[in-house]
Amino acid sequence: MSTPAVNKWEKGSTYPDITLLPALARLLRTDLNTLLSFQEDLSDVEIETFVDHLDQMVQEQGYQAAFQAAWDKVQEYPTCEALLYSAALYLEGALSLYPVQQPEEYQTTLETWYQRLARSDTQEIRDTAVGMLISYARNRGEFSKAEELIQTLPDSPIDKEEQLAILYQRQGKYEQAQGIWEHRILHGVTEIQTALMNKLEWALLRKRPQEAEALADLYETVTSLFCFPGWMRYNARLQIALDAQDGDACFAILSQMLPAMKETWDPQTHPLYASADDAGGSTFLSSRLADTFCFELSTHEEYAFLRDRADFNALMETVGHRS
Repeated sequence: MSTPAVNKWEKGSTYPDITLLPALARLLRTDLNTLLSFQEDLSDVEIETFVDHLDQMVQEQGYQAAFQAAWDKVQEYPTCEALLYSAALYLEGALSLYPVQQPEEYQTTLETWYQRLARSDTQEIRDTAVGMLISYARNRGEFSKAEELIQTLPDSPIDKEEQLAILYQRQGKYEQAQGIWEHRILHGVTEIQTALMNKLEWALLRKRPQEAEALADLYETVTSLFCFPGWMRYNARLQIALDAQDGDACFAILSQMLPAMKETWDPQTHPLYASADDAGGSTFLSSRLADTFCFELSTHEEYAFLRDRADFNALMETVGHRS
Protein backbone atom coordinates (compact mmCIF):
# COMPACT_ATOMS: atom_id res chain seq x y z
CA MET A 1 0.00 0.00 0.00
CA SER A 2 2.46 2.64 -1.24
CA THR A 3 2.01 6.42 -1.39
CA PRO A 4 1.94 6.43 -5.24
CA ALA A 5 -0.79 3.80 -5.15
CA VAL A 6 -2.92 5.84 -2.75
CA ASN A 7 -2.30 8.84 -5.00
CA LYS A 8 -3.78 6.99 -7.95
CA TRP A 9 -6.83 5.96 -5.89
CA GLU A 10 -7.43 9.57 -4.92
CA LYS A 11 -7.25 10.67 -8.56
CA GLY A 12 -9.58 7.87 -9.63
CA SER A 13 -7.14 6.44 -12.17
CA THR A 14 -7.00 3.08 -10.36
CA TYR A 15 -8.85 1.46 -7.48
CA PRO A 16 -7.63 -0.62 -4.52
CA ASP A 17 -7.81 -4.38 -4.69
CA ILE A 18 -10.72 -5.66 -2.61
CA THR A 19 -8.30 -7.74 -0.58
CA LEU A 20 -6.76 -4.51 0.70
CA LEU A 21 -10.00 -3.26 2.25
CA PRO A 22 -9.45 -4.88 5.69
CA ALA A 23 -6.01 -3.28 5.84
CA LEU A 24 -7.48 0.08 4.80
CA ALA A 25 -10.11 -0.20 7.51
CA ARG A 26 -7.44 -0.89 10.13
CA LEU A 27 -5.34 2.02 8.90
CA LEU A 28 -8.31 4.37 9.12
CA ARG A 29 -9.33 2.91 12.50
CA THR A 30 -12.81 1.99 11.33
CA ASP A 31 -14.72 -1.14 10.36
CA LEU A 32 -15.59 -2.50 6.93
CA ASN A 33 -19.28 -1.62 7.31
CA THR A 34 -18.43 2.05 7.88
CA LEU A 35 -15.76 2.04 5.19
CA LEU A 36 -18.12 0.68 2.54
CA SER A 37 -21.14 2.78 3.47
CA PHE A 38 -21.68 6.21 1.96
CA GLN A 39 -24.67 8.42 2.64
CA GLU A 40 -25.03 11.05 -0.08
CA ASP A 41 -27.92 13.00 1.39
CA LEU A 42 -29.40 14.09 4.67
CA SER A 43 -33.15 14.05 5.23
CA ASP A 44 -35.12 17.29 5.48
CA VAL A 45 -35.53 16.71 9.21
CA GLU A 46 -31.79 16.17 9.65
CA ILE A 47 -31.02 19.36 7.75
CA GLU A 48 -33.54 21.37 9.77
CA THR A 49 -32.06 20.01 13.00
CA PHE A 50 -28.56 20.90 11.83
CA VAL A 51 -29.56 24.48 10.96
CA ASP A 52 -31.14 24.84 14.42
CA HIS A 53 -27.83 23.61 15.82
CA LEU A 54 -25.98 26.25 13.80
CA ASP A 55 -28.20 28.97 15.23
CA GLN A 56 -27.52 27.76 18.75
CA MET A 57 -23.78 27.73 18.01
CA VAL A 58 -23.87 31.32 16.73
CA GLN A 59 -25.53 32.48 19.94
CA GLU A 60 -23.30 30.49 22.29
CA GLN A 61 -19.94 30.20 20.50
CA GLY A 62 -20.01 32.89 17.83
CA TYR A 63 -20.43 33.05 14.07
CA GLN A 64 -17.01 31.64 13.22
CA ALA A 65 -17.67 28.40 15.11
CA ALA A 66 -21.01 27.93 13.35
CA PHE A 67 -19.48 28.69 9.97
CA GLN A 68 -16.77 26.09 10.54
CA ALA A 69 -19.37 23.52 11.58
CA ALA A 70 -21.34 24.20 8.40
CA TRP A 71 -18.19 23.95 6.30
CA ASP A 72 -17.31 20.59 7.87
CA LYS A 73 -20.82 19.23 7.32
CA VAL A 74 -20.82 20.33 3.67
CA GLN A 75 -17.48 18.54 3.17
CA GLU A 76 -18.96 15.45 4.81
CA TYR A 77 -21.96 15.46 2.43
CA PRO A 78 -20.55 17.11 -0.72
CA THR A 79 -23.42 16.03 -2.98
CA CYS A 80 -26.25 17.05 -0.63
CA GLU A 81 -27.59 20.13 -2.39
CA ALA A 82 -30.37 20.73 0.15
CA LEU A 83 -27.78 20.91 2.95
CA LEU A 84 -25.62 23.37 1.01
CA TYR A 85 -28.68 25.51 0.20
CA SER A 86 -29.99 25.62 3.78
CA ALA A 87 -26.57 26.22 5.33
CA ALA A 88 -25.74 29.03 2.89
CA LEU A 89 -29.03 30.86 3.44
CA TYR A 90 -28.82 30.52 7.21
CA LEU A 91 -25.23 31.77 7.34
CA GLU A 92 -26.09 34.64 5.00
CA GLY A 93 -28.99 35.67 7.23
CA ALA A 94 -26.91 35.34 10.38
CA LEU A 95 -24.42 37.85 8.96
CA SER A 96 -27.23 40.43 9.15
CA LEU A 97 -28.63 39.33 12.49
CA TYR A 98 -25.43 39.03 14.51
CA PRO A 99 -22.41 41.31 14.87
CA VAL A 100 -19.66 39.67 12.79
CA GLN A 101 -16.16 41.01 12.36
CA GLN A 102 -14.91 41.08 8.73
CA PRO A 103 -18.00 39.47 7.15
CA GLU A 104 -16.41 39.64 3.69
CA GLU A 105 -14.13 36.74 4.63
CA TYR A 106 -17.17 34.49 5.03
CA GLN A 107 -18.98 35.94 2.02
CA THR A 108 -16.15 34.78 -0.23
CA THR A 109 -16.96 31.17 0.65
CA LEU A 110 -20.72 31.75 0.53
CA GLU A 111 -20.38 33.15 -2.97
CA THR A 112 -18.65 29.98 -4.17
CA TRP A 113 -21.54 28.00 -2.67
CA TYR A 114 -24.07 30.15 -4.53
CA GLN A 115 -22.14 29.59 -7.74
CA ARG A 116 -22.56 25.84 -7.26
CA LEU A 117 -26.24 26.20 -6.39
CA ALA A 118 -26.83 28.42 -9.44
CA ARG A 119 -26.30 25.29 -11.56
CA SER A 120 -28.99 23.36 -9.68
CA ASP A 121 -31.73 21.47 -11.53
CA THR A 122 -34.23 22.78 -8.95
CA GLN A 123 -35.59 26.14 -10.07
CA GLU A 124 -36.21 27.55 -6.58
CA ILE A 125 -32.63 26.79 -5.51
CA ARG A 126 -31.18 28.03 -8.79
CA ASP A 127 -33.14 31.30 -8.80
CA THR A 128 -32.37 32.06 -5.14
CA ALA A 129 -28.66 31.43 -5.71
CA VAL A 130 -28.62 33.66 -8.79
CA GLY A 131 -30.41 36.34 -6.76
CA MET A 132 -27.67 36.22 -4.15
CA LEU A 133 -24.95 36.38 -6.82
CA ILE A 134 -26.67 39.45 -8.28
CA SER A 135 -26.59 41.10 -4.85
CA TYR A 136 -22.90 40.31 -4.39
CA ALA A 137 -21.99 41.67 -7.83
CA ARG A 138 -24.07 44.81 -7.34
CA ASN A 139 -22.52 45.52 -3.93
CA ARG A 140 -19.04 45.27 -5.48
CA GLY A 141 -20.00 47.67 -8.24
CA GLU A 142 -19.83 44.94 -10.90
CA PHE A 143 -22.94 46.23 -12.61
CA SER A 144 -22.43 44.55 -15.98
CA LYS A 145 -22.09 41.18 -14.29
CA ALA A 146 -25.17 41.85 -12.17
CA GLU A 147 -27.22 42.74 -15.25
CA GLU A 148 -26.00 39.64 -17.06
CA LEU A 149 -27.15 37.49 -14.14
CA ILE A 150 -30.51 39.27 -13.98
CA GLN A 151 -31.13 38.40 -17.62
CA THR A 152 -30.77 34.70 -16.78
CA LEU A 153 -33.76 34.78 -14.40
CA PRO A 154 -36.90 33.21 -15.86
CA ASP A 155 -40.02 35.19 -16.73
CA SER A 156 -43.41 33.68 -15.91
CA PRO A 157 -46.80 35.32 -16.51
CA ILE A 158 -48.50 32.78 -14.21
CA ASP A 159 -48.38 33.39 -10.47
CA LYS A 160 -48.22 29.89 -8.97
CA GLU A 161 -48.85 31.01 -5.40
CA GLU A 162 -51.93 33.03 -6.33
CA GLN A 163 -53.36 30.14 -8.35
CA LEU A 164 -52.90 27.78 -5.39
CA ALA A 165 -54.61 30.19 -3.00
CA ILE A 166 -57.63 30.54 -5.28
CA LEU A 167 -57.78 26.75 -5.73
CA TYR A 168 -57.62 26.11 -1.97
CA GLN A 169 -60.35 28.66 -1.34
CA ARG A 170 -62.63 27.04 -3.92
CA GLN A 171 -61.97 23.63 -2.32
CA GLY A 172 -62.86 24.92 1.12
CA LYS A 173 -59.27 24.66 2.36
CA TYR A 174 -59.58 28.03 4.03
CA GLU A 175 -56.62 27.77 6.40
CA GLN A 176 -54.20 26.95 3.58
CA ALA A 177 -55.64 29.77 1.44
CA GLN A 178 -55.44 32.27 4.31
CA GLY A 179 -51.79 31.42 4.92
CA ILE A 180 -50.94 32.17 1.29
CA TRP A 181 -52.87 35.45 1.22
CA GLU A 182 -51.20 36.61 4.43
CA HIS A 183 -47.79 35.73 3.00
CA ARG A 184 -48.60 37.71 -0.13
CA ILE A 185 -49.62 40.74 1.94
CA LEU A 186 -46.36 40.60 3.91
CA HIS A 187 -44.33 40.12 0.74
CA GLY A 188 -46.21 42.84 -1.13
CA VAL A 189 -45.83 45.42 1.63
CA THR A 190 -42.14 44.58 1.96
CA GLU A 191 -41.71 45.18 -1.77
CA ILE A 192 -43.48 48.56 -1.45
CA GLN A 193 -41.24 49.51 1.49
CA THR A 194 -38.14 48.56 -0.51
CA ALA A 195 -39.30 50.58 -3.52
CA LEU A 196 -40.07 53.62 -1.35
CA MET A 197 -36.66 53.49 0.35
CA ASN A 198 -34.93 53.26 -3.03
CA LYS A 199 -36.97 56.18 -4.38
CA LEU A 200 -36.07 58.13 -1.23
CA GLU A 201 -32.37 57.43 -1.83
CA TRP A 202 -32.80 58.59 -5.42
CA ALA A 203 -34.44 61.82 -4.22
CA LEU A 204 -31.58 62.48 -1.79
CA LEU A 205 -28.96 61.84 -4.49
CA ARG A 206 -30.79 64.26 -6.80
CA LYS A 207 -31.00 66.87 -4.02
CA ARG A 208 -34.80 66.82 -3.82
CA PRO A 209 -35.46 67.16 -0.08
CA GLN A 210 -39.20 67.85 -0.35
CA GLU A 211 -39.72 64.71 -2.40
CA ALA A 212 -37.66 62.72 0.10
CA GLU A 213 -39.82 64.02 2.96
CA ALA A 214 -43.00 63.05 1.09
CA LEU A 215 -41.66 59.54 0.50
CA ALA A 216 -40.73 59.25 4.19
CA ASP A 217 -44.30 60.21 5.13
CA LEU A 218 -45.64 57.54 2.80
CA TYR A 219 -43.21 54.94 4.16
CA GLU A 220 -44.35 55.63 7.72
CA THR A 221 -48.01 55.40 6.70
CA VAL A 222 -47.59 52.08 4.90
CA THR A 223 -45.57 50.59 7.76
CA SER A 224 -48.13 51.62 10.39
CA LEU A 225 -51.18 50.78 8.29
CA PHE A 226 -50.04 47.21 7.68
CA CYS A 227 -49.08 46.60 11.31
CA PHE A 228 -45.36 46.09 10.86
CA PRO A 229 -43.06 46.33 13.92
CA GLY A 230 -43.09 49.86 15.33
CA TRP A 231 -39.36 50.49 14.92
CA MET A 232 -39.58 50.10 11.15
CA ARG A 233 -41.48 53.36 10.69
CA TYR A 234 -38.33 55.30 11.65
CA ASN A 235 -36.17 53.87 8.85
CA ALA A 236 -36.95 56.53 6.25
CA ARG A 237 -36.56 59.50 8.60
CA LEU A 238 -33.24 58.14 9.83
CA GLN A 239 -32.00 57.88 6.24
CA ILE A 240 -32.78 61.55 5.65
CA ALA A 241 -31.12 62.62 8.91
CA LEU A 242 -27.99 60.57 8.14
CA ASP A 243 -27.76 62.02 4.66
CA ALA A 244 -27.85 65.52 6.17
CA GLN A 245 -25.39 64.55 8.95
CA ASP A 246 -27.97 66.05 11.31
CA GLY A 247 -26.87 64.80 14.73
CA ASP A 248 -29.84 66.23 16.61
CA ALA A 249 -32.36 64.64 14.24
CA CYS A 250 -30.50 61.31 14.29
CA PHE A 251 -30.48 61.26 18.08
CA ALA A 252 -34.18 62.12 18.28
CA ILE A 253 -35.02 59.27 15.89
CA LEU A 254 -32.68 56.72 17.48
CA SER A 255 -34.01 57.52 20.96
CA GLN A 256 -37.39 56.21 19.77
CA MET A 257 -36.24 53.58 17.29
CA LEU A 258 -33.80 51.60 19.45
CA PRO A 259 -36.17 51.04 22.42
CA ALA A 260 -38.93 50.12 19.95
CA MET A 261 -36.73 47.34 18.57
CA LYS A 262 -36.82 45.70 22.00
CA GLU A 263 -40.62 45.75 22.21
CA THR A 264 -42.78 42.67 21.73
CA TRP A 265 -44.45 42.44 18.35
CA ASP A 266 -47.42 40.12 17.99
CA PRO A 267 -48.75 40.10 14.39
CA GLN A 268 -51.57 37.73 15.37
CA THR A 269 -53.39 40.62 17.06
CA HIS A 270 -53.95 42.14 13.61
CA PRO A 271 -56.59 40.51 11.35
CA LEU A 272 -54.22 40.64 8.39
CA TYR A 273 -51.91 38.10 10.06
CA ALA A 274 -54.27 36.04 12.18
CA SER A 275 -52.67 32.73 11.20
CA ALA A 276 -49.08 33.83 11.90
CA ASP A 277 -47.55 30.96 13.85
CA ASP A 278 -44.42 32.46 15.42
CA ALA A 279 -44.90 35.84 17.04
CA GLY A 280 -42.12 35.08 19.50
CA GLY A 281 -39.73 34.46 16.63
CA SER A 282 -40.57 37.90 15.24
CA THR A 283 -39.80 39.50 18.58
CA PHE A 284 -36.51 37.61 18.79
CA LEU A 285 -35.63 38.76 15.27
CA SER A 286 -36.20 42.42 16.17
CA SER A 287 -34.07 42.02 19.29
CA ARG A 288 -31.19 40.49 17.30
CA LEU A 289 -31.46 43.27 14.73
CA ALA A 290 -31.23 45.81 17.56
CA ASP A 291 -27.98 44.26 18.77
CA THR A 292 -26.52 44.22 15.27
CA PHE A 293 -27.66 47.79 14.60
CA CYS A 294 -26.04 48.98 17.83
CA PHE A 295 -22.83 47.23 16.78
CA GLU A 296 -22.94 49.10 13.47
CA LEU A 297 -23.61 52.41 15.22
CA SER A 298 -20.50 51.83 17.32
CA THR A 299 -18.18 50.73 14.49
CA HIS A 300 -19.29 51.89 11.02
CA GLU A 301 -17.89 55.07 9.52
CA GLU A 302 -21.24 56.54 8.46
CA TYR A 303 -22.24 56.90 12.14
CA ALA A 304 -18.88 58.26 13.34
CA PHE A 305 -20.22 61.83 13.65
CA LEU A 306 -22.64 60.63 16.34
CA ARG A 307 -20.11 58.96 18.61
CA ASP A 308 -18.75 62.19 20.10
CA ARG A 309 -22.17 63.08 21.48
CA ALA A 310 -22.71 62.44 25.19
CA ASP A 311 -26.46 61.96 24.68
CA PHE A 312 -25.82 59.33 21.99
CA ASN A 313 -23.43 57.35 24.19
CA ALA A 314 -25.88 57.55 27.08
CA LEU A 315 -28.62 56.21 24.78
CA MET A 316 -26.42 53.30 23.75
CA GLU A 317 -25.87 52.37 27.39
CA THR A 318 -29.61 52.67 28.05
CA VAL A 319 -30.39 50.08 25.36
CA GLY A 320 -27.71 47.78 26.75
CA HIS A 321 -24.80 48.38 24.37
CA ARG A 322 -21.37 49.65 25.36
CA SER A 323 -18.68 50.36 22.78
